[in-house]
Amino acid sequence: MASVAITRTELDSAGLRAAAAGSSDAKQARRLLALAMILDGHPRLLAAQAGGMDRQTLRDWVHRYNAHGAEGLRDTRNKGRAPALAGGQMQELEALVLAGPDLARDGVVRWRCVDLRAQVKARFEVELHERTVGKLLRRLRMTRLQPRPYHPKRDLAAQEAYKRTSPAS
Repeated sequence: MASVAITRTELDSAGLRAAAAGSSDAKQARRLLALAMILDGHPRLLAAQAGGMDRQTLRDWVHRYNAHGAEGLRDTRNKGRAPALAGGQMQELEALVLAGPDLARDGVVRWRCVDLRAQVKARFEVELHERTVGKLLRRLRMTRLQPRPYHPKRDLAAQEAYKRTSPAS
């Protein structure tokens, strides 16, 4: 099985060493020095060991160097998973939570994560886990602490009268 050749010619082994010396990325510098050793005629196994990798990994870096040059030897950052809800949807969720539920419309007197999960699915057609809804609320700087729920048909006057006439505990 033939080894992969370095096909880029803009840098020779001295140029690769100079690029490694000028690099602020230690991993990129190590990879450049391993490639310089290959161009100097050292065996691939020795170059890989000097670079702190195995021969297959060195082969992969040669492919990246051939395709993208010295900048291709830098680690690429993964941007991660896209947010479950877009910016406008997050603002709508925040407004929904701040407005509070309507007993007649929503069937609940206070929002729980499981209730908000159903609202998100109905409004945005996005299936979320209950725990994810809690994380979204934290991202909106909202806590799970809520005022004690009250019955919508409560009688404040009767409550005050009871407080006045009940014995002190």
